[in-house]
Amino acid sequence: MENKELEKRLNKLGSNKEPFLFIISYDLKEFYVEKLSNLPKNIKYELNSKHTSKIKDKTKLLKDPISFLEYKKKFDFLQEEIKKGNSYLLNLTAKTKIATKYSLDKIYDNVHSKFKLRFKKDNHNFVCFSPERFIEIKKNKIYTHPMKGTIDSSLPNAEAKILGDIKEMAEHTMVVDLLRNDLSIVASKVRVDKFRYIDKINAGNKKLLHVSSKISGHLEENWHENIGTILSSLLPAGSITGTPKKKTVELLEKAEDYDRGFYTGVFGVYDGKSLDSSVMIRFIEEENELLYYKSGGGITCDSKVDLEYEELQDKIYLPF
Repeated sequence: MENKELEKRLNKLGSNKEPFLFIISYDLKEFYVEKLSNLPKNIKYELNSKHTSKIKDKTKLLKDPISFLEYKKKFDFLQEEIKKGNSYLLNLTAKTKIATKYSLDKIYDNVHSKFKLRFKKDNHNFVCFSPERFIEIKKNKIYTHPMKGTIDSSLPNAEAKILGDIKEMAEHTMVVDLLRNDLSIVASKVRVDKFRYIDKINAGNKKLLHVSSKISGHLEENWHENIGTILSSLLPAGSITGTPKKKTVELLEKAEDYDRGFYTGVFGVYDGKSLDSSVMIRFIEEENELLYYKSGGGITCDSKVDLEYEELQDKIYLPF
């Protein structure tokens, strides 16, 4: 996937050391790029914010997910493709109709999240509150933090259980390997700095443990002039597609049968010196006056359909 117009625009702004916000859809076909000095008030964001893990309000959402049989049909199709050797890991997502007493603006104002975005422009109206960083660039070094593996922290020995789970280990290792290879396209001296550590995430009426890793590489000093090229080379993010990436994206398009849009795309800010960005997961969008929460999880040959269906719904929450 590539978008030459997007690439050219980002490279030009970076060459001028002009601070800007960028929002890029999953398939790179749609994007929003604006200088921070011109950013309208109805587009709001926070990056790498420190937030409390204390749950203040056990907010419940009414969820109307796709049926188990419908999900199983998609799951079984992907399992067949895995058996054929066409993919080893696929991040299957779905959209769930939800109901809540909160508006999208109210959700943005109240959620506690490391990265969050409120976007309303043209025919797009969504809020995103993501725990997952995409890439960070500072002092000529590029970092990525793949997040793959989730468990309810209230389960007995939850941390030991998720770190010792063979299926989760295999899934996480594949994503780390994919992103290590992706970084090698744009950087040198790529290495895994930290492998499989635990992030604790406030998930509304429960807390989740996410397994993350840290990968880094060195960039040339002129990386500012190549921001668009770097992003185009790395997108879509490996953690929300799978491996091998190109074939997996094709298979997901067949299985999911809906347009992800900006969901699982990326947003971020370049401040003239450094860049930080997030994968747009934990995503609620208004469509035809209805709200849809988009979520998903990684599928491997060891995945169990009932557990994956449960995870799809566990990730639908408001972290107030």
